[in-house]
Amino acid sequence: MPIVNFYRLDRSAIFASQSDPRFAYCTYMPSSYEPGAGRTYPLAVLVHGSLRNAYELRDQFVDFAERHECALLAPLFPCGIFGPDDFNNYKHLAYRGLRYDLALLDMIDEISEIFPLRSDRFLMHGFSGGAQFAHRFYYCHPDRLLGVSIAAPGTVTLPEGGRPWWVGTSDMETVLGVPLRLDRLRNVAVQLVIGAEDTNAQGVTVGPGSSFAMPGANDAGPTRMERLCSLRDGLAKMEVPVDFEIVPGAGHDGARIQGPVKEFFRRVLSE
Repeated sequence: MPIVNFYRLDRSAIFASQSDPRFAYCTYMPSSYEPGAGRTYPLAVLVHGSLRNAYELRDQFVDFAERHECALLAPLFPCGIFGPDDFNNYKHLAYRGLRYDLALLDMIDEISEIFPLRSDRFLMHGFSGGAQFAHRFYYCHPDRLLGVSIAAPGTVTLPEGGRPWWVGTSDMETVLGVPLRLDRLRNVAVQLVIGAEDTNAQGVTVGPGSSFAMPGANDAGPTRMERLCSLRDGLAKMEVPVDFEIVPGAGHDGARIQGPVKEFFRRVLSE
């Protein structure tokens, strides 16, 4: 059992994942935690955006963690694993033979050996690039989620069988090893959230030189707002209920939309 000391409490240092040291994570344990006390804590996983602000994102949810006595895990999937221009690796879960979703599950297993967590099912929030990861993780691992908050993703995978991964899910079982299981998706609380002013198309269009390039890459709409609406409508067609929230006055700013995310997490934990 790893030592629990000031490197881990309450805001941890950045730790390399023991299953793959190319990845890392930081955690937060509420101040009520006492080693050996026998109490267990729910877990919220916070997935960074493209700038990899894992440490900052963890700190932004400390107030929630204290108020609701919930542990936090913020994974770090760095740029550059496959060269200096490798920016988008984690967003599609699988990239050049690496499974970023499985790397995250290994981190959760690792910290569950250190802290008393109810980690069989957990909360997840991702903003922007993190939201791309989060909704695709939801498709692949619904049994592991209590609730998922998907905030302003730059691209979306629509839950339809007519198009291949990542635009659609027709070959998801071939790519990721599991089919889309709609009955299990319906058992997870889902929030889609975005700032009302997050309507700029610049930087969102998938061009021919992008690692995302494939037919249909821009069909969900030219902006994050329209793409999130397309995801909402796609889930609705599959009879998956969602909470859809537009935050007045907010643009593409993760900190500005966290109020509704924390309220969503509170509701899920209370239920």
